[in-house]
Amino acid sequence: MLRIHCPYCGERDHDEFSYFGDATKVYPPLGEEHHDAWVEAVYMRDNPKGEHLEFWQHTLACRRWLVVRRNTVSHDILAVMPARERPMA
Repeated sequence: MLRIHCPYCGERDHDEFSYFGDATKVYPPLGEEHHDAWVEAVYMRDNPKGEHLEFWQHTLACRRWLVVRRNTVSHDILAVMPARERPMA
């Protein structure tokens, strides 16, 4: 069973959370001139093997946004932090 330690609520089952994608992606500026870059950013995804930073929201409890460092091969949760504390590239 996959368990995620919410920094606000404690350890919970992953069913309480919603996955929202890659937390390392940098999005382009808004504006029509960046349409193609937005299509790329929203619809084209990498499928990394190993450690990866992901956005999750604790939707069934505190509703806070988190960044989870997870191994995509073993599914081990290696770290969880509030999204506002995520490392920026």
